[in-house]
Amino acid sequence: MQTIDDALKKLKKSSFRSKFHLSFAEKEYYNKNGDDEICRHARDFVRKRLAPAEIPNDGRQTPMRGHPVFVAQHACACCCRGCLNKWYKVPENRELTDDETERIVRLLMEWIRREMKDKDF
Repeated sequence: MQTIDDALKKLKKSSFRSKFHLSFAEKEYYNKNGDDEICRHARDFVRKRLAPAEIPNDGRQTPMRGHPVFVAQHACACCCRGCLNKWYKVPENRELTDDETERIVRLLMEWIRREMKDKDF
């Protein structure tokens, strides 16, 4: 099982995944709402849009921008079940376990926290 640091290092090597960054507006949204609230959003988004066994619009359920979690999902390859399978070997067509959901949320939040340390903000 890879650590969050290992996953983030691997994602940085991907030209597609490494191009994602929080915009100024998304960073402002994070600062306005706080880490705990963004974490609640992340957990809610993952449970509703990623955790079910069958997702009617899988591959298109996660917007590319507009919320820090959406950007993090694309940056971390947690945007759809296909990406979860490709990057983390999470089987498709079965509900995510609570442990898998929490591991995804922790990864997303760590990516967001690191983005918030960017000096361009």
